Order: sequence, then C-alpha cells, then structure tokens
Amino acid sequence: MADVAERAGVSASTVSRTLRGLPTVSPEVRARVEQAARELNFAVSRQAASLVTGKTGTVAVLVPTLNAWFMGSALSSLAPILRAAGMELTVYVIPDLAERASFFDRLPARRNADALLVFSFDLTAEETDRLDTLGMPVIYVSQHVDGRPSVYVDDVAGALHGTRHLLNLGHRRIAFLKTVGASGFSFSSNERLLGYQQALAEAGIPHDDDLVAALPVGDERATAEALGTLLSLREPPTAVFAEQDEVAVAVIRALRRTRIEVPAQMSVLGFDDQPVADWFDLSTIAQSPSDIGREAGRLALKLIDGSEADHRQHVVLPTHLIPRSTTAPLLAGGREPDGEPPRA
Repeated sequence: MADVAERAGVSASTVSRTLRGLPTVSPEVRARVEQAARELNFAVSRQAASLVTGKTGTVAVLVPTLNAWFMGSALSSLAPILRAAGMELTVYVIPDLAERASFFDRLPARRNADALLVFSFDLTAEETDRLDTLGMPVIYVSQHVDGRPSVYVDDVAGALHGTRHLLNLGHRRIAFLKTVGASGFSFSSNERLLGYQQALAEAGIPHDDDLVAALPVGDERATAEALGTLLSLREPPTAVFAEQDEVAVAVIRALRRTRIEVPAQMSVLGFDDQPVADWFDLSTIAQSPSDIGREAGRLALKLIDGSEADHRQHVVLPTHLIPRSTTAPLLAGGREPDGEPPRA
C-alpha cells in the first residue's frame, strides 16, 4: 500500500479509503490511486482490511420475502450502489416466525456486516432495541422509525392526493381497501388509510367504516366478497381506492364479472405503479422502489463512513398521481348516459 501511495502522491490512508470505495475521496485522487494500483498489480485483501479497519465491507439486508415487486426493484438498485463503493450485499430472508426468532436470537449480522437495512418489518419494541445493540448503522426502509435513520415514501400524502383526485371527479362515496400481508407489515397500509381519511375530512365528508375493508393480497375470492359487501350497501361506493395495485386489478376483474363497467359505473384507483398497472391502464399513485433502494444504499454508506453523519436522518421520497383510464368523472346524479342508475 505504501508503494501505491508513493506512486499516486497521496497518503497510505487515502489509498485505503480509495480502494475500499469510500465516498470521501475526490474523483481526481481516486483515478490516480486506481491507476497506481493497476500499474503495481496491487489488490486489496478484504480480510486484511477488516483486521485493520474493523470493517467487513458488507451491508446486510433483512427482508420478509423476495417474492414481491417492491423488494426485487429496491434490491436491484441497491446492489449497484454498494458494488460501486466496493461493498458486498448479504440478504437475510425472514419469511416466518421461527426464522424471525432465530435471527433475533443470533443476530448474525453483528459479525458479518457494517450496516443493516431493515425492509418492511413491523418490529416489536424488544426487537428494535435488540437491533440497537448491533453497534452498526441500522436503516429502516419503507417505514419511519422515530430516532433512527429511515428511507420511505410519504404514504400519507400519496393517499391524500389519490383521494382528492377521486373527490375532484365528483365522487363522494369512496371505498378504501386495505391489505393484510402474510408478513404482518402494516406501516404503509396504516399511513395510506390516514391519508384517505384526511382527504375526506378536508372535503367535509364523514368517515364511514362500512366503506373500509381489509383483505389479503392475492386472494381474489376475498376481494370479490369485500366488493360484494360494498355493492350491497344502501349507498354503495362509486369509486374504490385500493392501497396496492394488485388489489385494484383484482377489483377490476371482479367488477367485470358482474358487468359493472370501469370507469363508467365504478372508478378504481391503485397505489404503487407496478408494471401490472400499466398493463391494465390503471390510475394509480406511483412510488419508486428503485429510488428507495438507491437512497437506502447511499445513506448506509454515509453512516458507515462518517462518524459525524446524522444517525437520525429521514429520507422521505415523493409519490405521483398517474391518471389513466380507470378513473373518470361521476355523472350528475350518479347516472349513466341512458338515464339509468348504475347497477350495484
């Protein structure tokens, strides 16, 4: 390393920081050091560097599943950020309670990582406190955790704007479909419900518990049953806001089976802007898991490298309304062009 430092005209510590991919080196200096290292056929031993610096060169990720659009997109953008900094990625998948108990009992990331990213978990106070003992940055992704670094979208604002969109189209009876996931994650769901409620209150419309239903993602029968309950109300909804695109698509399929036209008789709005939303021309609230993954990676690198970094920083990303063909203005009196009331 001393030879590389002498050839590049920098200190040995600068060579170390450069070859470990840390972001505190200018592009010009980085280029000189890398060129000198190539000329001298110098390679960094990760094990040796770990002994000197106490760093493993690895970022760990804790996820409930890999079988989800959000996780795949976020991790696909996270990995290149870490790779460019010379860091490796280790993924811990915790799909059930037994695996979860084992992880929190052993805390394998303590010995094998420099930072831990926790994706979409409802953690108990005891589990959160347990992670605080790791002695490394723990970044919470797709959720806000008080007093700890977090990266997430503004779900409340997204749902508020989505509900306003439906209100501006003349809808006053707007149903909201929450999801109940196998992982038990509820942060985004609760935040989106809050945004929906705030928009109704802003418009002077009383909240109606009969218009809110909870159902599992991917269960089309449960979706059809929830929709049947909504359509059998004395005053059925004229619009449905589903807090995930997958649920919104299931609603559209169920409506088509009952010959209720979308959006002529029922407007449908989703949340996420997954590829399926474009396929169904679904109006939705778009978030970018790719941006979330990139920001989480940048924040992890910043906290690993900087003792002066803000370890309570929250990175809040925006959402965007994408209007497509599944939402439309409510006709005067809620009637169809032929003068007949909409079928329920």
